[in-house]
Amino acid sequence: MIILDTSVWIEFLKKHEPYFSTIIPLLEKKEVLAVECVFGELLQGVKNNDEQNLIIQYWKHLTKIETEGIIIESGIFSRENKLLDKGVGLIDAIILLHGIRSQSKIWTLDKNFKNVIPKELKYK
Repeated sequence: MIILDTSVWIEFLKKHEPYFSTIIPLLEKKEVLAVECVFGELLQGVKNNDEQNLIIQYWKHLTKIETEGIIIESGIFSRENKLLDKGVGLIDAIILLHGIRSQSKIWTLDKNFKNVIPKELKYK
């Protein structure tokens, strides 16, 4: 399974290559896990109702990750691993903790975030 961070979703939604053609088969095979805070970020930046509806449709149809207590745990995880000092915020800490728990690959375009993801969890 793969977790796409917000930066990758944005490239996909803009239909930029190679993201679009790489992600479509992953979605078709149900290999993408949805993280609620990522979809919250995507919805925060929509420009119109059509974009909002598209994002909500993806949210409704993707496999979700259990999130109860994850924000608190991610805050602790972030502090213990000094992620803020490495330029990695809470949303990325949440994604990272989800990846660790589910042993899912994480695909990000954020260099700071890439630097803290364990090698075995990095996508590409």
